[in-house]
Amino acid sequence: MLSMKSFGLECRLQPLPARMSKGNQSESSVVRIGHSLNEAEKGHVSSRRESVLQCLLQHNIHCSPEEVPNIALLGSGGGERALLGLMGSLVQLFKEGLLDCMMYLCGVSGSTWCMASLYKEPDWSCRLEEVKDDIIQRLTGDGVSFTDKLSILEKYYQKDNFSLTDIWAALVISEVVKEIDENPLSHQRSKHSKDPYPIYTVIDKQSNREKMKADVFFEITAHEVGYSITGAFVDSSCFGCQFDEGVKKKNQPEMEMLYLQGLCGSVFADLEKTMEELLILIKKLFWRESDVTCNHTSLSPPHLNEVYRVTLTLVELNLLFFREEDTSSHIEILNDLLRGKLNKEKYETVITLQMMPEGIARKKIQEQTLYVCQLYSDWLQKQLNYNGLWMVVIKCIELATRWIWGTTYNFLYNMTAPEVSPCILKKETRHYEDAGIFINSPYFSVLRKERHIDLIISLDFSDDDPFKTVVQTAETCKELHIPFPKVHISEQDKQTPKDFYVFESHHAPTVIHIPLFNIINCEGEVRKWKRRYRTFQQPYSCEMIHDLLEKAEVNIKNNKVDLLREIQKVIHRKT
Repeated sequence: MLSMKSFGLECRLQPLPARMSKGNQSESSVVRIGHSLNEAEKGHVSSRRESVLQCLLQHNIHCSPEEVPNIALLGSGGGERALLGLMGSLVQLFKEGLLDCMMYLCGVSGSTWCMASLYKEPDWSCRLEEVKDDIIQRLTGDGVSFTDKLSILEKYYQKDNFSLTDIWAALVISEVVKEIDENPLSHQRSKHSKDPYPIYTVIDKQSNREKMKADVFFEITAHEVGYSITGAFVDSSCFGCQFDEGVKKKNQPEMEMLYLQGLCGSVFADLEKTMEELLILIKKLFWRESDVTCNHTSLSPPHLNEVYRVTLTLVELNLLFFREEDTSSHIEILNDLLRGKLNKEKYETVITLQMMPEGIARKKIQEQTLYVCQLYSDWLQKQLNYNGLWMVVIKCIELATRWIWGTTYNFLYNMTAPEVSPCILKKETRHYEDAGIFINSPYFSVLRKERHIDLIISLDFSDDDPFKTVVQTAETCKELHIPFPKVHISEQDKQTPKDFYVFESHHAPTVIHIPLFNIINCEGEVRKWKRRYRTFQQPYSCEMIHDLLEKAEVNIKNNKVDLLREIQKVIHRKT
């Protein structure tokens, strides 16, 4: 009998025909091993080409349909700064009559928050001013209520693979974007025929740790998700479902837009911030359930008080340890609370924690936290027959201690696919996270040769070095033998960046790189503007939002002529 390896190229183009006949698999649940674009994207690009052609004619740029350039607009990460920076750039492209030149719109981290807001609206690029005003009104308005956050958190808890990403999306992302968008990503299909084709980008955490660079990059579209460079995909409606040998075994709730924003935008999450959010959750939940006028809990007042004090003390203890502050009083409180529940060995471990060296103490505090979580989880479920929100809280503490993000069933699990790393095929679940942890811009989604990208416009909203993304990409492309222009940045440019850079090569896409803050739009005060718009800060004020939109708009307005010149050059190169 022939193995799948024996089919070679045919296996890649028509994966798993035999397995499909065994079950009642729909076409959408097929795992696709291959580098070709899916039919829906091909159709979108084909129809979009006519819009690009008409847009070029409005600028007196003439070319045949075959010479129409494939232009990809990239938004880097950068939290709310990136959200607004991309928004301002798109608005000005619209005003200058250049937005319809863009074939693709791709983002990582904070830029995906902007994309998620835009693609809620069908054909948003035809009425961008109106859509922008609605988004800004939302960002400057009231936030999401605690009750709504609890509701979405409890909903996510029902999934097979509940992780910190669910917690981050429910508690933090909802606060930043001021909404809870429960629409599935696949609902965006067929609603954006007049818009650039959107690609959201994350990375595979395990592949990143194992230095498997070709398998790191993971793209997400309304039609398909998968590994950009390797070439392994599944329908986006099946992302998160359980697969075995290419066959879908169990459905899971389809990925919602709020979760997607949490998945893409978790780079600025750290243990301290996560524990602080859990403290807020614990306190507000206790106040809510202590209200005798509301019947929110089935726990008796003594039991409610006990689980509240234990979870609160446990999180505060972890925070104090993280901040290198004195933990002795909290250790004593925790020991008093746990007296009688802990066995002798575990009790003594907590008692002596403060006398241990830091490295050992860190490990012990993690062990103790997990032990107490398990202890109270069992107590609530088995003795009190309780499975309410305090179980969610305990699970949140456990996940924060283990630092588990983006847990998702692996659609490639147990498959026979020579093109895919065996390390990926062997794991039933994968962990996906913010691509900004690796490279803070979505270059590799558009560097798939099947997309035939001629021009990349890179909008960089990074917090530190505005050239780090393009330099890292050039280095990684060299390792992976992917065509990319050489990148050289002078020391002077690193200190005082200009507003427009071009990197080009005969056998690679041309790259235009535009740093958000530069000596032109900041009038020499780049550091001042960077200090004003840090990644890790509270949501921006109304004044800050409008000022930042203006800075991004100026970058496009000042460089319209240069953008058109580079577009003409790539067209000439295609003739």
